[in-house]
Amino acid sequence: MLDVGSSIALDLDDVVLRRGETVILPGLSFTVRRGEHWALLGPNGAGKSTILSLAGAVVHPTRGAVHVLGHRLGRVELQALRRHIGHVNPRHPLRSPLSVTQVVLTGLTGSVETAMRWSPSPAQRDHARELIDLFGLGHRAHDLWPTLSQGERGRALVARALVADPRLLLLDEPSTGLDVAAREQLLDTVDLLSATHPGLTSVLVTHHLEELPTSTSHALLLSHGRAVAAGPVDEVLTSEHVTAAFEHPIEVRHDDGRWGGRTGRREAFAPTRPPSPAGRGGSSS
Repeated sequence: MLDVGSSIALDLDDVVLRRGETVILPGLSFTVRRGEHWALLGPNGAGKSTILSLAGAVVHPTRGAVHVLGHRLGRVELQALRRHIGHVNPRHPLRSPLSVTQVVLTGLTGSVETAMRWSPSPAQRDHARELIDLFGLGHRAHDLWPTLSQGERGRALVARALVADPRLLLLDEPSTGLDVAAREQLLDTVDLLSATHPGLTSVLVTHHLEELPTSTSHALLLSHGRAVAAGPVDEVLTSEHVTAAFEHPIEVRHDDGRWGGRTGRREAFAPTRPPSPAGRGGSSS
């Protein structure tokens, strides 16, 4: 059995990743310790999803070392490692009309569809039902996937990621496509994990400060594959750092545990009122 008891959940040491001639990560280092809740933020193309692929043991670095749950990629059996990693992808490519319970149970087999010649044990079914109830979907446990709203699907995918009791949870833009109410329900679900799964480590990718759960403890700001700032969230998410990462003046706000941002030079983007045409009641004052 793979030992995943390391106090370090994720460690990137001078990681370079290339795709063809394109350098995605030019040499990135940061460390996520067990029980921390990280957010990766930055503009499109900054390297956030690439880091999540490394953390999920899906891709390998071109150079440098990636350790996941204490094991170095390239020196560990990947399938065994992935059993301890939960992944929430709102673009879940399910095509069959499975029920919510069936979708959650696929987290045990790491498959999109129900695995052939496999059936869950009574204990596994009970655990799946507990998670479905926990995230407010008990009344929809037997409903088919196509009938769910996008927000309900998001919460079901969190349950799916947790059903195998992972040590590391990866959330890839989980609020994508959600309206405000559904987004808030999903963020409440993620915040709940601090109490229900106290030993769990999480890494969440987003473009938007407003989509950060209140449980976020650390952040990594990226720009062009490089770290602008990394560490405790209050030290990283400053107006100066966010402006540098997005290459646009941003004023960062933090209120009651939630984050937000707006342009720091509103006058630069204010529309100019055209002059009133002569003889049409315009004032010259």
